Amino acid sequence: MVKADQVEVGFRIVIERPVAGVLHSLQAKDDGPLDPKSSKDGEPLSFDFPVRIGPGPKYFGDQVRREGPERRFVYIRIGDLAGDAASPWSRRMKIDIHDIGSDLIDRAVAGGGVIETVVDGTGGDGTPACATLKPLRRGIAL
Repeated sequence: MVKADQVEVGFRIVIERPVAGVLHSLQAKDDGPLDPKSSKDGEPLSFDFPVRIGPGPKYFGDQVRREGPERRFVYIRIGDLAGDAASPWSRRMKIDIHDIGSDLIDRAVAGGGVIETVVDGTGGDGTPACATLKPLRRGIAL
């Protein structure tokens, strides 16, 4: 597939209720942290990045990871993995994007909006959420 068959769409991951003071970042293509930030008082954290979408849909981009023939996801690094060597946590959130409905993709392409996925940043035990997270909600943000 050539890039001419792809359209770039803005994506945003919003982490609601992150554990205060814990560093979070996107995972860069080289596996390092990208755009690290932390929440002072538990306010939401937001990460924006571009994704190229081709027919199928198929997803491409510096933050897009793959597992098997279909699954595509984005990692959010936490604590030590996000660049805070003093953190007691070394975790990642895995946020699926392959299951985003074509209606959202079409609306983002047509209206120039950003596909926004909101996840809960605190696990049931009060520590930073990790592993595969189910979205609290998805939609288009302008």
